[in-house]
Amino acid sequence: MAEKSKIVYTLTDEAPMLATHSFLPVVQAFTKTADIEIVPKDISLAGRILANFPEYLKDDQKVEDALAELGQLATTPEANIIKLPNISASVPQLDEAIAELQKHGFALPNYPAEPKTAEEETIKNKYAKVLGSAVNPVLREGNSDRRAPKAVKNYAKANPHKMGVWSADSKTTVANMKSGDFYGTEKSVTVENDTQYKIEFFGNDGSVKELKGLSPLKAGEIIDSSVMSLSALKGFVSDAMAEAKAANVLLSGHLKATMMKISDPIIFGAIVETYFKDVFEKYKDTFKQLDINPNFGLATLFEKISGNEKEAEIKADIAKTIENGPRIAMVNSDKGITNFHVSSDIIVDASMAALIRGGGKMWNAEGKEEDTVAMIPDRCYAGFYQAAIDDMKKNGALDPRTMGSVPNVGLMAQKAEEYGSHDKTFQLSAAGTVKVSDAAGNVYMEQPVQAGDVFRMCQAKDAPIQDWVKLAVNRARLSDTPAVFWLDNQRAHDREMIKKVEKYLKDYDTNGLDIRIMNIEDAMAFTLERIRKGLDTISVSGNVLRDYLTDLFPILELGTSAKMLSIVPLMNGGGLFETGAGGSAPKHIQQFIQEGYLRWDSLGEFMALQASLEHLAQTQNNQKAQILADALDIANEKFLANDKSPSRKVGSIDNRGSHFYLAMYWAEALASQTKNADMAAIFAPVAKAMHDQESKINDELIGAQGKPQDIGGYYQPNSEKTDAAMRPSTTLNTIIDGI
Repeated sequence: MAEKSKIVYTLTDEAPMLATHSFLPVVQAFTKTADIEIVPKDISLAGRILANFPEYLKDDQKVEDALAELGQLATTPEANIIKLPNISASVPQLDEAIAELQKHGFALPNYPAEPKTAEEETIKNKYAKVLGSAVNPVLREGNSDRRAPKAVKNYAKANPHKMGVWSADSKTTVANMKSGDFYGTEKSVTVENDTQYKIEFFGNDGSVKELKGLSPLKAGEIIDSSVMSLSALKGFVSDAMAEAKAANVLLSGHLKATMMKISDPIIFGAIVETYFKDVFEKYKDTFKQLDINPNFGLATLFEKISGNEKEAEIKADIAKTIENGPRIAMVNSDKGITNFHVSSDIIVDASMAALIRGGGKMWNAEGKEEDTVAMIPDRCYAGFYQAAIDDMKKNGALDPRTMGSVPNVGLMAQKAEEYGSHDKTFQLSAAGTVKVSDAAGNVYMEQPVQAGDVFRMCQAKDAPIQDWVKLAVNRARLSDTPAVFWLDNQRAHDREMIKKVEKYLKDYDTNGLDIRIMNIEDAMAFTLERIRKGLDTISVSGNVLRDYLTDLFPILELGTSAKMLSIVPLMNGGGLFETGAGGSAPKHIQQFIQEGYLRWDSLGEFMALQASLEHLAQTQNNQKAQILADALDIANEKFLANDKSPSRKVGSIDNRGSHFYLAMYWAEALASQTKNADMAAIFAPVAKAMHDQESKINDELIGAQGKPQDIGGYYQPNSEKTDAAMRPSTTLNTIIDGI
């Protein structure tokens, strides 16, 4: 008997995790008819923590290192992985997850934020493997092809989401540093020969410290180094505070502390410490005693002062500072959670996209919308958002009914650019010089630093760059759409990248294609001019900008980035199929636990599954897989046409109901297809049973709403409890499990 085809389905966190408990049984039941095995792999935050600390666990508690296993699989031709959004953990989230796992009986060590012993240093380094963007750099052994499927785009045009109103006199603006940031200090070189490199700190006092030992470099790689000056950063924050105060608007910070897990929490801490400068100065002894680190924000500060004799006094001084300073934008006005509470609450690609969709507004403490000075300290990408804001002020909000689309081809393979910089990012404790040199001591780059500055080194490998250029040319040819490389010739790294793009474009027949290289501000203006005319433009971008582009434009076009089709053709022939962004995932699971209603939209999962089945059909000559994919395509269109996505409120269709309708439409399409009589015979009674029992199934699904849910944990829920909560229709379960 031939070995079954395999699709790996990742188990992750929060709302996508809940949805999987409902949808995965449907997927497994349908695909087994085509000799396909769906293999679940746990890459959740809790699963990653447990996998990294086997020595602390009993034998029956140990788990496989699924992420490492999938990282290996991603380099093979047979890889077929469906990847759902996972938590990119901040330190507060990590602490919460550890506490929950300890409560569940796992004898894990606490996270030592400031290690005092060699053992604590080892523990911190192990936890560093699960912090921030721990998953994506491991799995992304290919570049990104991300676009809105035609059915999704047509639905958005016919059912436009609400857009905020932009006015020409909006006071919203992006504030960024003018010097002393990563952009201004960046140096970049292309490596000529295979070699090794090391990073060393040479103190002004004559001390020498190795920051990173010898590591491989390949010929053709682009390497960069840059520094964020702590003093320049704090000066910038003071200026932005004065600007917001003078304009009588909100002040907000926008960073990527989850993905840029070393540098951006430090930048966040500098913002918090500068805003509350008098508080940190007045209570410095108390804060030192309580081990309070501004990098963890106000939420952790409030937790640590709880019960302290000065708690009331500190809180009063914080409130007074906010009252006297520029008003802080809110993450949750009802709960008093400010923009400075938790670094992982202010993810720039989600927060700035929401701001631009909302007419340049953020929420104040009273729950009302206001303009804001949006701090994006580093200039590498601040101009991206300022250019969009300038266009909106001049031309007004976009119209989802008529606007074009912006697909993206993104360079992200093999830890490209900033997202691979974590093991090469350091905060320096003294003044001196950081040097990047080869094994013989020849210096590639050196950077002067002061105490507190952040040094960062990045790499972009040559093979992924070649693959990225090839993918861009292919997409431009297939879709007959202009493709724009968003590269800034004023930035050191991008100048090196432009040389490579110009070189590798010559390898292809680009006759008849419109392929351009443009600065970020110019690319934004060009793209928005076209999008307002209903025209599409492919954005071709580096790794961080890929994230920003694939949130901003989908949120403006579709109302959410979760509805994008995200295909990662892996460089060795496999496929990685991502299911959309997870920015709303925390809010959705919280609503579910409170009132048994899950708003998460699994359309991204539906589309990723279809693409995964098509890939499997093509690579393994599985004709039944193609039939499943074709039928799922029909089901997806019907699902959108009949508006069966989750609604917003209890008593209407939620995530579980959306899965029922997708399953029913999929079964109907399989029953009516004529390419395989056996499959049609299997699904005809399934489709009939679902249709006949539609009213009863809906009653059972909606009847489960409106009450708190006990799933046994946030980071590590109980499987049986979660299954029961997410599969409350006995009638539907009987039909699905009987296939």
